Amino acid sequence: MTYAPGLHERIMEVKKIVKNSLGIYISVPFCRSKCTYCNFASGVYPASEHAHYVERVIGDLRGAGEFAAVRGLNLPRDVDSIYLGGGTPTLLAAELIDELFHSIRSEFNVTADAEITVECAPGQLSDETLGAMVAAGVNRVSFGVQSFIDQEAALSGRLHTRAKVFEEIERLRNSGIQNLNVDLIAGLAAQTCASWDESLAALIETQVNHASIYMLEVDEDSRLGRELLSGGVRYRTELVPKEETIAKMYESAIETLNSAGLRQYEISNFARPGAESRHNLRYWHREPYLGVGVDASSFLYAMEPASDSKKALRWTQTGELAEYLKHAVISEETAISARQEFEEEMFLGLRLNDGVKMNLLQEIYPADLVRAAELVVQRMVQKGWLQVEAEQIQLTCEGRLFSNDVFAEFIEIDA
Repeated sequence: MTYAPGLHERIMEVKKIVKNSLGIYISVPFCRSKCTYCNFASGVYPASEHAHYVERVIGDLRGAGEFAAVRGLNLPRDVDSIYLGGGTPTLLAAELIDELFHSIRSEFNVTADAEITVECAPGQLSDETLGAMVAAGVNRVSFGVQSFIDQEAALSGRLHTRAKVFEEIERLRNSGIQNLNVDLIAGLAAQTCASWDESLAALIETQVNHASIYMLEVDEDSRLGRELLSGGVRYRTELVPKEETIAKMYESAIETLNSAGLRQYEISNFARPGAESRHNLRYWHREPYLGVGVDASSFLYAMEPASDSKKALRWTQTGELAEYLKHAVISEETAISARQEFEEEMFLGLRLNDGVKMNLLQEIYPADLVRAAELVVQRMVQKGWLQVEAEQIQLTCEGRLFSNDVFAEFIEIDA
């Protein structure tokens, strides 16, 4: 397999993968309580750690340019999306929110129309912190609701009630923040198809313009996952729905939300027209982003000319708070080769409902790679997991349930 001279430049031009702008993700790993299903690098830490952590994050923001230059990476200075995730970023005091955004704006040029999102747990946002968010230009909030059924929320470790969620949504709208997302999880303990439908109805009643629907992940990184894998009974594991039931819940969400005007545009994401998450689209479109803080990942393209063995670099910070507070530690660093670039085009593009355009791939990637991918597509079509319409390759409804299996088929394909 060989790449013609100038191929990477054609990829940049034809697909417009790399805009001259950047997304910034700030990880804030602090929680008031640890949810049973959570597999993120977050936890309950004393408030005394908050200021030290923000100081470390600001240091990394200031050093990002040098970090990129040493590695031959292009770090755009214009920022059109910022995302504070966690954890619960709204646990930060107002003055720390001020400091964080002041640093971002000092180091980068935040565009006037930038999408600025902060994740929030209902009932964990003080008036002072909300005021600081509005002053900083925050225009989007993502609510970690997970369930509108009080019993289900309590069993999973959430501290809110359905009434509190509605109250908080109204409060945010009154503050001027209209762009809102609500997260729900299918598969929580005590959840049934009937209670799931009730949560979906409540979500629609909020009239938010974006929703994220996740199926419960069972792995060793969450307390609930460890109990399920070991056959334990803590956290009411006996009440966790079966996989078949969770799949029905997911399919019900697609139908219900689409009917309510929240169109599915990605495996887990739904939006009213124009309300799609700009920051999250960066990940699936392979646009550059800088991640700062515990367990945060980054993706930047190499300066031109770039060799076939290093088109871009992806790295992830340590997931250990104590280690990060001492100094930034990269736990994983991966140079993205030309071949990996193609593979990522396939499995990241297929996450989106719009899918992947095969005729475009044929224009810019080596013929042997495209032919190998076409054989995979044919197999997946026969299994009922992919569909092809007018050169557009898309996951089917069933394919979304087995998406990880589909994506794995495009990694290290024979060419």
